[in-house]
Amino acid sequence: MTQSEKESFMKVALEEARKGWGCTHPQPMIGAALVEAGQVVATSYIEQPGSTAPEVRLFERLGRKPKEGASLFLTLEPGPSSNRLESGVRAIIDSGVSYVVIGASDPMPEHANKGADALKEGGVKVERRILIEDCEDLNIISNFWVQNRIPIFAAKSATTLDGKIACRSGESKWITGEQARQNVMKWRRLFPSIAVGAGTLVEDDPRLTSRIEGEPEWCPMRFVFDGLLRTAMGQYLPSIYTDDFRDNTIVVTTDAAGTGYIRRLETEGVNVWVLPVENMKVPFSVFRKRCADVGINGVYFEGGSRLVSELLHMRELNYHFNYRAPILLGDDKAKSVYRGLRTEKLAQAIRLEKVRHEMFGDDQLMRGFVGYPARLDVDETVFSHG
Repeated sequence: MTQSEKESFMKVALEEARKGWGCTHPQPMIGAALVEAGQVVATSYIEQPGSTAPEVRLFERLGRKPKEGASLFLTLEPGPSSNRLESGVRAIIDSGVSYVVIGASDPMPEHANKGADALKEGGVKVERRILIEDCEDLNIISNFWVQNRIPIFAAKSATTLDGKIACRSGESKWITGEQARQNVMKWRRLFPSIAVGAGTLVEDDPRLTSRIEGEPEWCPMRFVFDGLLRTAMGQYLPSIYTDDFRDNTIVVTTDAAGTGYIRRLETEGVNVWVLPVENMKVPFSVFRKRCADVGINGVYFEGGSRLVSELLHMRELNYHFNYRAPILLGDDKAKSVYRGLRTEKLAQAIRLEKVRHEMFGDDQLMRGFVGYPARLDVDETVFSHG
């Protein structure tokens, strides 16, 4: 089998895995494809947490023993998740498949390669690292979770070529095109929660749901960062406090907020998390721990400049999605997405790592893990807190 053929069959397994998009938390998405005589004859994937191991389900679907010389393609090696190390490896060995191709190793260092080694001990030939970058990228949320035991914080921005998110007048709809905005909906569907700041909620009144053509509207857990509960002060509340998904909304506030406004929100069915504060700064580390305690393994921040910039200032942002449109404002007074850092040398710059590039019409998406320099100078006077 040529390298090109191996990659082609692994892409089938990847597409199968993506059928579980947003439905498997906290487990990873996993896809499997069985190939006989150059043809895919059976596939399977993880549908939801606790589902049968994809290897087991694949052979159940096949309904017979694989033919001699059959090859099995897996996006992730059999590992301890849901006892997959035992059930998946045993199913493969019992099936008689003699050749297994694995994309990514188990993300836990103490578990990596155990599944592959167990297959080898059972007489199966194993090849690894086929489309490994794509297979690892599939599970950025669950991989971060199992490696760190805390949720991954990711942020999205949509900017012009010169990093602006709005004209000096405040106009911002729409910087990117429809294809890019639909891709945002895809990522909203993947992350178990989405977060915005109070300013974004007041200015845009977003729904913060995933709306994909042909699928029902889906609502993740919705977080609003509002230290003084100013979003609860007006005569009319933002729509996410009153819509059909309001019980999925959590307002993250501080002990400086008025108890009357907390009661108003709770009366509407909105949840409120009151977090302790120091120096009136948003306690992202405390918020992250609270998310971990309730099993939320990923937060997708769509807040404006202030929220994203403060995440960077505090070194709390782990992953960044930057949609960039072929628009140039060239206006110093247009609103920038990133503020408050004093970067005097390129060595002090924040850089993305494991970068992925995608095109959506004329717009480009650059995304990757956030790599922080050893020194990060912050201008504490840029933001007022509350």
